[in-house]
Amino acid sequence: MSTGLEKDNVIFWLTLSVLILCTLPLLIWPVASQQVLSHWKLGIENNFGSIYQLMAIGVPIFVGWLAFSRYGHIKLGENTYAFSTFSWASTLFCAGVATGILYWGTIEWAYYMDLPMLGLSPGSKESIEFSATYGMFHWGIIGWSFYSLPAVAIAYAYYVRKTPTLRISLACRPILGKHADGFVGRGMDILFMVGLLGSSGTSLGLGTPMVTAGLASLFDIQDTFSLKVIVILFCTLIFSVSVYSGLGKGIKRLSIWNTIAAFIFLSFVLLVGPTLFIIKMGINSFGLMADNMIRMVTWTDPLANSRFVEDWSIFYWAWWIAVGPFMGIFIAKISGGRSIRQVILGTVLFGSLGCCLFFIVLGNFGLYQDISGQLPILELVQQGEANQAIVAIINSLGFGKLPLLFFCLMSVVFIATSFDSISYTLASCATINLETDLDPARWHRLFWAATLIFLPIGLMYVGGLESLKFAVLLSALPLVFILFLMGLSLVKSLKSHESSY
Repeated sequence: MSTGLEKDNVIFWLTLSVLILCTLPLLIWPVASQQVLSHWKLGIENNFGSIYQLMAIGVPIFVGWLAFSRYGHIKLGENTYAFSTFSWASTLFCAGVATGILYWGTIEWAYYMDLPMLGLSPGSKESIEFSATYGMFHWGIIGWSFYSLPAVAIAYAYYVRKTPTLRISLACRPILGKHADGFVGRGMDILFMVGLLGSSGTSLGLGTPMVTAGLASLFDIQDTFSLKVIVILFCTLIFSVSVYSGLGKGIKRLSIWNTIAAFIFLSFVLLVGPTLFIIKMGINSFGLMADNMIRMVTWTDPLANSRFVEDWSIFYWAWWIAVGPFMGIFIAKISGGRSIRQVILGTVLFGSLGCCLFFIVLGNFGLYQDISGQLPILELVQQGEANQAIVAIINSLGFGKLPLLFFCLMSVVFIATSFDSISYTLASCATINLETDLDPARWHRLFWAATLIFLPIGLMYVGGLESLKFAVLLSALPLVFILFLMGLSLVKSLKSHESSY
């Protein structure tokens, strides 16, 4: 008997085939793969980097206009909220940042201190202040705007136009027409799923080494590749149980618990650490970002060509774009009953403020440890030992190994909350029909939960931050066009909606 939750065989098998073809070379030829990936990364940055920057300018303007336009009041579905405001914000935040916020929130400033940001002299007081600011900029309004655009476009198609499933191709039907159901639409959905696998592989590829470095310090063991695989398998077990339980029972509860744990940990660091310095640097960073937002987003460094823009800002815009359609589908699923204005402002404000807290508290605590001479954080990062630097920062809080243990547990749950959301979304996209009150089949969600581990294992085996960055840049490239198409389709749909009343 049909359950109404059958998988779409074309999307399912083609996505799986592409994943296998991308992962096998990394495992068979790791050295050659790293060289090829680094070469391709430079090519994408040099030839297409300006496209990502233009998107970083245009998308926030578009969603800001949409939120405050006459369309902002349109309700996405007639049902009451399935999630309270706190649980909704917690779920979308944990899904959107993964464990990356713990890694970059603690250490990103150290990657910037010896770089000529905005033409500043490396190591100067101004450069140090902007080092503490750029992380908040990269994880702020622009990034979360990349999430809110597909969220509204997909939610409008799903709840208002009553499309039968959560797919980006169907959100583009007003422009694509009948092609949304054919080869073009299937190709877009496959590109989305492959892009999501690539970008999520990067998140797990960064978060897992941080966790294993912490475990190695806690239990005085070697930080080996085998340990990284064990941690990935353990995280897979956690988010498999969560995703099996469903959206309301598993993912929502795990997200709420992790949000509360994060607030407790950040409060602890703020109180135990140099409280006044953290607060003053946080206020200063907000001021710098507000004063220099236009300069930061439009700076291309055309004369000096220091590659700061290519290696960092463009990488981040690509990362947000690559993950954007996934978050669009996921936010759409949990946002039934909210208006367009609520979805946009809630996503951008809750997401940006949540990220700012991590950079203000963890980042400035780490910065203080370095500039006060207590820990050689910058030196460790320059030597390629960023994970060990993070462990050293957390251990400097005192109270024995308890803070590090709590940090590692929180990191694992962050990984789990993000990846169970990704598994849920992949299964949703590869399901033929999915009513608003239904979840994808449990076996389907579990399948993608297990499949997600292969690409990050391959990327970690190859090694290096450059390989992880390439996966993001390549994943995002075709999605730039799709994101643009979704915006056009949404405007066309809204105009049709207005004319029908």
